[in-house]
Amino acid sequence: MTMDAKRKEGEGGVVEIVEEGNVLGASNQPDKLDVVEELVGVVESVARFGDYRRTQRKECCGIVRRMKVLLPLFEEIRDLEKPLPEAGVAWLCNLKKAFLMAKKLLKTCNEGSKIYLALESEAVTVKFYAVYEKFSQALDGFPSEALEVSDEMKEQIELMSVQLRRARKRTDTQDIELAMDMMVVFSKTDDRNADSAIIERLANKLALHTIEDLKIETIAVRNLVRERGRQNAETTQKIIDLLNKFKQVAGMEVTNVLEDPVMPKMLEKCTSLIIPHEFLCPITLEIMTDPVIVASGQTYERESIQKWFDANHRTCPKTRQTLVHLSLAPNYALKNLILQWCEKNNFQLPKKDICECQEDSSAQLKEEVMSLVESLYSNLLEVQRKAVKKIRMLSKENPENRVIIAKSGGIPPLVHILSYPDSKIQEHAVTALLNLSIDETNKKLISRKGAIPSIIEVLQKGNIEARENSAAALFSLSMLDENKVTVGLAGGIPPLVDLLQNGTIRGKKDAVTALFNLSLNQANKARAISAGIVPSLLQLLKDTNLGMVDEALSIFLLLASHPDGRQEIGELSFIETLVEFIRDGTPKNKECATSVLLELGSNNSYFILAALQFGVYEHLTEVAKSGTNRAQRKANTFLQLISKSEQIP
Repeated sequence: MTMDAKRKEGEGGVVEIVEEGNVLGASNQPDKLDVVEELVGVVESVARFGDYRRTQRKECCGIVRRMKVLLPLFEEIRDLEKPLPEAGVAWLCNLKKAFLMAKKLLKTCNEGSKIYLALESEAVTVKFYAVYEKFSQALDGFPSEALEVSDEMKEQIELMSVQLRRARKRTDTQDIELAMDMMVVFSKTDDRNADSAIIERLANKLALHTIEDLKIETIAVRNLVRERGRQNAETTQKIIDLLNKFKQVAGMEVTNVLEDPVMPKMLEKCTSLIIPHEFLCPITLEIMTDPVIVASGQTYERESIQKWFDANHRTCPKTRQTLVHLSLAPNYALKNLILQWCEKNNFQLPKKDICECQEDSSAQLKEEVMSLVESLYSNLLEVQRKAVKKIRMLSKENPENRVIIAKSGGIPPLVHILSYPDSKIQEHAVTALLNLSIDETNKKLISRKGAIPSIIEVLQKGNIEARENSAAALFSLSMLDENKVTVGLAGGIPPLVDLLQNGTIRGKKDAVTALFNLSLNQANKARAISAGIVPSLLQLLKDTNLGMVDEALSIFLLLASHPDGRQEIGELSFIETLVEFIRDGTPKNKECATSVLLELGSNNSYFILAALQFGVYEHLTEVAKSGTNRAQRKANTFLQLISKSEQIP
């Protein structure tokens, strides 16, 4: 070993010997048991990470699952009686590098800012591809002959290698619904980006709708800002701005992210003391004083899980499974362990204060809502008009109000009065239903009460604000797949296309987001094409002042996957327009236009030839070098298509 070699403490506190970037042992040959123990330790540490951010959950769980699959292999290597050959030790060291790389990414997806991970989902996807590549390289070098392990284990490694190669070939893991929401919120020209209903829909998707969620996210954003410094200042500011909007909707005070003391209470009390993970409530992340067990077998703080149930949830927050009952069983064993630990470590459990004024306020609100619901059934039009307007305002204010209104039986009369000829009653009722639909449970209740046909009727005949809010309500309700089908069958797509073509700027934006969501359903694509959506979308591309180019291109991407859509697009001078955006558009324009062109070209070589005639090759080459991560992947794939088409005789 040279004099330049030095000791380094790696992840998890593992002390390694480092010489010019290589992991070595005292005699340039690490002990097999040491490496195996480190590998097992990494797997155990990632297994404790728990839940992952929604945007990367599937990929994270896939990596963890593959790491766990190798645990039996490590057991077999442990049990080998003779020393491990040099090739075997080298392979274990390469695998450890892949594991540590995966652990770093998994930690980011477990603890990092949810807003950052959603906004930069494409960049994070590239990191997953890098992990797949590292894993794949390690597994491809598996010395099956040198390692005397079972045939079953060898077959498992071969299977995993195939799975990883398949994962590396995936071209698009983007959550397009979430991407559309982020696009709307961050649009500088979209006057809806301050709309609390849209912000709250996005907050629900990112699980950033409770005060505790937002406290934890604030810490994650603060850490992100400190790590990045002045780099990517514009993106960082977007993240902070959106976090502040989420706080406003949740009723929190908006303060400076870098100065706001939002550390969880248990860390404020004793920052040097690490509380055992199993003592913390999965919802609040605070130490439990009254732990209870739900039907799924998970344990929560009684107060936090009761609030979850009171908000009309019937699932386990951690496992997401539907609960067969909502009974709570005290976890006396865990409570005793917590008390013993607190006594041993001189840790004071927080006292749970019950604010009587809050309880009184809640009771008064419930009484008020019951009175308003009763007024909706009145025979006097003016009484109904005042009641529905008040319910509209209450339903906009906060999530608890929406739950109370629904539990008080407010949805059926709101649906009933949608058919009233009074334009103001229609407007208030459809807007109240829009606000109520932000709650996932309410979405189902609203559709089960037959609201969708009535909302479509208001979309066709109501005043302009009622039509706009009807489109927004259909967008919100169609987040449920079964409602996408219902809206399509009930004739909701033609009036949305009409609003897209003839509405105000606000109406066009509400229509385009609703049509995007509905067009995720294959049958609805055909309905939208028949209703004339293609010429309307092309008009949005021509009028760039509307600021809806990316939204229009996103719908074109969906339509291009349908045979009727490709035929309709082919009859327009559409390819030239796409090439123009690839040449001169914003980075997002180029990304979307390249994606549409790739979808078209993958199904018909005619579109490839047409694009080449308009000089697309040069522009795609530029995008492949300097576009967004997703645009680069799409451009490279299209360039490969061009190369293959030129080889066809």
